[in-house]
Amino acid sequence: MKKPYSFSKDQMNGIVEDTYANIIKECENLKRDTNCPNEQVVALLSVIASNFAIPTEKNKNKND
Repeated sequence: MKKPYSFSKDQMNGIVEDTYANIIKECENLKRDTNCPNEQVVALLSVIASNFAIPTEKNKNKND
């Protein structure tokens, strides 16, 4: 059985923390510049997350 991936402590305190802060900052900029509601930001983040999600059998068949 494969051990799940986890970031190292250095990564968590470095690139992971920086990435999180940058995503939050850009979402706040988006809201400020467009006056969009939180729900729109959540929808955008969901679309972005779907690009990184592991395809399910149902989704694989859809894309064939």
